[in-house]
Amino acid sequence: MLAVVIPAHDEEQHLGACLQAVARAAACPALGGEPVRVIVALDDCRDASARIAAEHGAQRVRLRARNVGRARALGAARALAQGARWLSFTDADSLVAPDWIAAQLAEGAQCVCGTVEVADWAGFDPRVRSSYDAAYRDTCGHRHIHGANLGVCAQAYRQVGGFAPLPAHEDVALVRALQAGGARIVWSSRPRVRTSARQDYRAPEGFGAYLAHLAARHGVPTGVPA
Repeated sequence: MLAVVIPAHDEEQHLGACLQAVARAAACPALGGEPVRVIVALDDCRDASARIAAEHGAQRVRLRARNVGRARALGAARALAQGARWLSFTDADSLVAPDWIAAQLAEGAQCVCGTVEVADWAGFDPRVRSSYDAAYRDTCGHRHIHGANLGVCAQAYRQVGGFAPLPAHEDVALVRALQAGGARIVWSSRPRVRTSARQDYRAPEGFGAYLAHLAARHGVPTGVPA
């Protein structure tokens, strides 16, 4: 079977839509009916995230670390214990395409690093988007790494020890370990994910923090992390 792992820290505003999108991807005809387990790693959640995950039929694992590396690792461990052969990772504030899982598998690789599309630039100065677009390659052959759009086969994941317990850049560390181990990695723009440009970002050095950094470079206001 296949698994989708989603870390969440107080994500009640976004998690429902994320899980609806994942459910569509899990029902993609190209998967041939192979079961897909959805696992939400609830990291110190004090809102309705657990209830929302349950309402959408997702499995829940809990921790109190406020550490995305630990959250992804715990979710992956649950999936592997149930026999998952492939692990797809996204974020609670992201929307995967209806063929997202199938597109990852179609690459025939041990790891697939996908791109992300910003869902909404509202609230950002146009100069921030211009700087982002100038540095970003949403095309096959890119070299971006996003936890919101990442897939890895179970064997390769196990061989490198999985996610490190890092509060940020855990996705980069995993891919670098896979590279060092000789895994077949594809850098593809075919598995599509739309992600939030929200300014109340969770990861201290994640995607939202990167956008805040671009805003600071231009001397324009931005939000602060939650």
